[in-house]
Amino acid sequence: MNLGLEFKKTKRTGLIPAFAAGGILAASIPILNMAVRAEMYTGLVAAPVQILLDANWSIMSMLNLLLITVGATLLYHAEYENNALQKMCSLPARESGLFFGKFLLMILLCAMTLTLEALGIAFCTAHWFSQSAGLSAGLCTEILQNFGYELLLLLPAAALSLLLASACKNMWVSLGIGVICVFIATILPIGRFVPSLFPFAMPYRLLAGTAADIALAIAALLELSAISLGEIILIKIRRSLT
Repeated sequence: MNLGLEFKKTKRTGLIPAFAAGGILAASIPILNMAVRAEMYTGLVAAPVQILLDANWSIMSMLNLLLITVGATLLYHAEYENNALQKMCSLPARESGLFFGKFLLMILLCAMTLTLEALGIAFCTAHWFSQSAGLSAGLCTEILQNFGYELLLLLPAAALSLLLASACKNMWVSLGIGVICVFIATILPIGRFVPSLFPFAMPYRLLAGTAADIALAIAALLELSAISLGEIILIKIRRSLT
């Protein structure tokens, strides 16, 4: 698992600028929304961060999921190109290390994107909600808690996207399946616990300070473990067939 090597591979894909641009685009959504309809939200009686996330998180999380789907597809397309992955199977190296290296890279890219989005929410809170009196320590803590929770909920979708990309040599197959999963998640009743267990539906849930949040976080870790095990099984099957 060589993170430095995975970063070098991304130079040919433009993945880091793409995630940065996606993060800036997602961060601009609440800013533009508040610039046009500030009076609709500033009069609400609730925490500013919660108001902003309730109003904008649905489209922001969809952008995050689309970025993950495209990013995972590009990461493995670079490996399948010119049969690089097949050549690697002949080397005395663990192919699972390739998967987990890419997964670690995806975590860092998602963290970068969510950081940009958190800055957008922080700007909106400080600029339009005068009662917040700027960015207090409590407000910063609330933003960090919300976006840390969202990062955890993104991990199963990132791992599943990588699993699909590693299983499909044709990048359009894994990309198509990923996009379908993203849009399936938009029609699920994510207010209920069971439908929200779908990996691509998890990121739509917001931190509400209830027991369901803890249960969903545990479910995300369990799904992450199951997907990782699925990748290891897939590698063993692929090696036995080659």
